[in-house]
Amino acid sequence: MSASAWGAAGLPACPISLRDYPRVTLAHGAGGRLSAELVERMFVATLGGESLRARHDGARVRVGGRGDVVITTDTYVVSPLRFPGGDIGTLAVYGTTNDLAMCGARPRALSLGLVLEEGLPMDTLWRQVLAIRAACELVGVEVVTGDTKVVERGKGDGMFVNTTGVGAPVDAPAPRPARVRPGDAIIVTGDLGRHGIAVLAAREQLMIETPIESDLATLVEPALALLEGGVDVRCLRDLTRGGLASALNELAASAGVRVELDEERVAVHPTVRGVCELLGFDPLYVANEGRFVAIVAPEHVDAALELLRRFPVTAEAVAVGRVLERGPAEVVGRSAYGTTRVVDMLSGAQLPRIC
Repeated sequence: MSASAWGAAGLPACPISLRDYPRVTLAHGAGGRLSAELVERMFVATLGGESLRARHDGARVRVGGRGDVVITTDTYVVSPLRFPGGDIGTLAVYGTTNDLAMCGARPRALSLGLVLEEGLPMDTLWRQVLAIRAACELVGVEVVTGDTKVVERGKGDGMFVNTTGVGAPVDAPAPRPARVRPGDAIIVTGDLGRHGIAVLAAREQLMIETPIESDLATLVEPALALLEGGVDVRCLRDLTRGGLASALNELAASAGVRVELDEERVAVHPTVRGVCELLGFDPLYVANEGRFVAIVAPEHVDAALELLRRFPVTAEAVAVGRVLERGPAEVVGRSAYGTTRVVDMLSGAQLPRIC
């Protein structure tokens, strides 16, 4: 390593530009371009092995000679703790188990880490514990270990939740970005933007004529039905921070392909679209917690849609685009009028603290 790559203290120089970003910003955790740069340049480059470099929702790990397990972890900092259609406890369980399903694994166990702020009403904590139990029972997963910390008043925003999930791989090729091929079809399982707008409305106390609830839901069964139903699934990704646009950009970058999105086929609830137009948001970038994108072999599109439409949460699944040629990663949106635009990653996020 050259001398210029070392800092003044004899340590390797920080890979993030300290002149541009001397301190961490909210945008670094929002799922956009700055998040991706932080993860790639600092965390993956410094800590990453093969699994981390794959940039999937989790990793397959060999446990001795007994086979593989899938592991994933996530931390939830949503504000407010309760929002239309959900709460932080349910979000933590569904979010982590959904990530396991996106990696082709059936959830088996969760760890639960709680950071509580001094002064949090005990009744609030109890309601979240009950919500976690109910969500675990619905998914069929058990909390097997955990940890609790308490921080001073004013330093924890009520409650933060960390969950780590362990799952058993299903008997199907593991869905992952490296399997994406030119010609593959892109399926989205429902309308977009409900979660982000529901959280925003609750946080800012927006008076919306037609209230919107989060799409928060477990996606385990429809995702695994695809994998176990004979569909050639290349990759799965749930659409959380950064929405569909960020997810497709991440997948395009990981697979080294261009992607075309038929924007007229992407469903958005009229109220969500109205709020987005009023506030200058693009629904493609608004967070979801009950939607995923499936990239499947082109000859299996009809079979995939038939399977997904058997489940209420994915009943509105539709093919919205295709994978183009290999080359510089890019997502291109095509409108109903035939015009195109580059659907790039935002630097930060339109809405912080939504998951």
